[in-house]
Amino acid sequence: MPVPGPAHLKGKVFLKYVVVYDVVEDRTRDKVADCLEDFGDRVQKSVFEVDVDADRYGRMVELLLKLIDPETDSVRIYPICSTCLGKLRILGQGVVISHPDVVIV
Repeated sequence: MPVPGPAHLKGKVFLKYVVVYDVVEDRTRDKVADCLEDFGDRVQKSVFEVDVDADRYGRMVELLLKLIDPETDSVRIYPICSTCLGKLRILGQGVVISHPDVVIV
């Protein structure tokens, strides 16, 4: 099986990120989840996988910064390289999420 790399769609490069958050207030936590649903797929309660180009990545970060309280909340965004993505293992519940409209080259 070939190792996945950056995805390309309409001339843009999409990279995969894992976004993990810990937000104190329920209402803010719901807003963070709603925001992230516009960018990717929820894979656990406070974990999303997103495939975004540089513009959408910047927009996502901008929106998250407006939602969270940096004194009490945290959002971590981990870039996933193509080598690491090819080594993905899921133990227990879950499936590998792929988007058929995005071509891996």
